[in-house]
Amino acid sequence: MGACRACPAAPRLPSVLPETRHATTADGTRITYQVLGDGPCDLVYVPEIASHLEHAWETPRFADFLRRLSTFSRLIRIDGRGQGLSDRVTGDVVPTLESRMSDVTAVLDAVGSERAALFGAMEGGSICALFAATYPGRTIGLVLFGSLARGAWAPDYPWGWTDDRWREDARLVEDTWEISYPEVAFDVVFPSLAADEEVRRWFAEDMRLAATASSFRLLQEMFKDIDIRAVLPTIQVPTLVLHPKHDEVVPIDEGRYLAHRIAGARFVELPGADHLPWAEDHEVVAGEIEAFLEKVVEEEADFDRILATILFTDIVDSTLRAASLGDRKWRELLEAHHRRVRGLLARYRGTEIDTAGDGFLSTFEGPARAVRCATAIVESLRAIGLDVRAGVHTGECELVEGKVRGIAVHTGARVAALAGPGEVLVSGTVKDLVAGSGLLFEERGEHELKGVPGRWRLYAAAHVE
Repeated sequence: MGACRACPAAPRLPSVLPETRHATTADGTRITYQVLGDGPCDLVYVPEIASHLEHAWETPRFADFLRRLSTFSRLIRIDGRGQGLSDRVTGDVVPTLESRMSDVTAVLDAVGSERAALFGAMEGGSICALFAATYPGRTIGLVLFGSLARGAWAPDYPWGWTDDRWREDARLVEDTWEISYPEVAFDVVFPSLAADEEVRRWFAEDMRLAATASSFRLLQEMFKDIDIRAVLPTIQVPTLVLHPKHDEVVPIDEGRYLAHRIAGARFVELPGADHLPWAEDHEVVAGEIEAFLEKVVEEEADFDRILATILFTDIVDSTLRAASLGDRKWRELLEAHHRRVRGLLARYRGTEIDTAGDGFLSTFEGPARAVRCATAIVESLRAIGLDVRAGVHTGECELVEGKVRGIAVHTGARVAALAGPGEVLVSGTVKDLVAGSGLLFEERGEHELKGVPGRWRLYAAAHVE
């Protein structure tokens, strides 16, 4: 489906509930989704930490909000992995923002949506923001409600929870999930509905249908590890940030932080304290989204910038090695090198951009895959007697006739140049974005990168699970 056209003036509230269907991601995870309405604009609603597609229709407030959104859009709702009717996470596998992005991509592909607006609440907004930065060609607009840039406290991000608070909440989930946890959470999430016993009962039932205590804890681990601060300045799509003035779950300063760091974002302070968008003032929220999408249609432009992960690899001391082997043996070794690198790029879904002699420049849609691929390349080439160095960086790139350009490419090259034999060196941006992926790093200190402003903290990949 293409971009939005002018939204209809007269709302048409659908009366038939949507069919629940599923899409399958590249890693085989089944993601459930529903499509409601036939409006001219695709709007993907990425849920907060607890979601159950079918149970949402059993409370009139939420149902009315969803129907209202469908009057000016083709509304696409999903249950992310670990939630509701989608495949649950198992064992101790913590979902990552990267894997949750793949959930959105799989559903968009399944419904034939080429471009869509993304709407996310709470950590669903973080997923939407990362998707908009990574896939601007598939994103016509971004709407964040009660969202955040980081889950944990940091000296320069004082709104996140401290480690002690995360541990205490984990204990409460384990000890009280079936007893009182959702009921207690209701009073913080929906203070305006504190006296509404029907909605309170629905909310508790919804959380327990959406997740078990153990799966909810894994989703919270993902929430805790969120840090998209480095990504925010790369977002180039029109953005609307909505935030309740007295939100106790995610303070309004977190919404202001997002809006301040996303170029051109519009910030709207909403009245009240309800943390989710379909509570007391849901018509106000829907009206803001509708007006925003109408404007996006009028101003939409093509973007040729993307958020990409850059991988540079090259052979250490290649000139000396070539001289010692002679032309024929060096050519044969170089051909074996190219075959192995290209095979691993295919395995990890990397895109070869350029090959210059003994080095490769490749791009990846996700930083974790790039680091794993770099590590695999190092190990594979060591087996044929070659030491390579690798550098990984994530940043904004320009796409020009299939090539990537920009400061992020230069940064990736400089990071690779500082790597030692057999070492995979990454920028701090990459380390932040792969939190929760199982990758471990060793600090390599701060460095100046020739031709790149500022000082950069670098890390070496230590272990891949």
